[in-house]
Amino acid sequence: MVDVNDHLNTEALDELKEVMEDDFSLLIDTFVTDSETRLQTLSDLVMGTDADAIRREAHSLKGSSSNIGATKMTDLCKSLEDQGKDGVLDGVQGLKDAIAQEYQLVKGLLEQHYS
Repeated sequence: MVDVNDHLNTEALDELKEVMEDDFSLLIDTFVTDSETRLQTLSDLVMGTDADAIRREAHSLKGSSSNIGATKMTDLCKSLEDQGKDGVLDGVQGLKDAIAQEYQLVKGLLEQHYS
């Protein structure tokens, strides 16, 4: 069984839900929509050689992951961002795949615990 706390900062999410009230579901929906678009863009970028574009996209995804309390996803995005910053393209496909897998897990946990 997956421990939600290994993937989401539930304390922060609970506080956000309390503060945002009805707008909280919009935050979740925006995260899901934005992440899917960014993951598709990352999929396209990791096939190329533009390390800075990978860095920028990973940075944006890291920010939205952090805002929603997706701790492990944030860490993975930071690793990809750092590789892009360093111009290292070896392993970016694997990191992108790990981010996509973590996103699917986070999305399911958000739906299960916060819908």
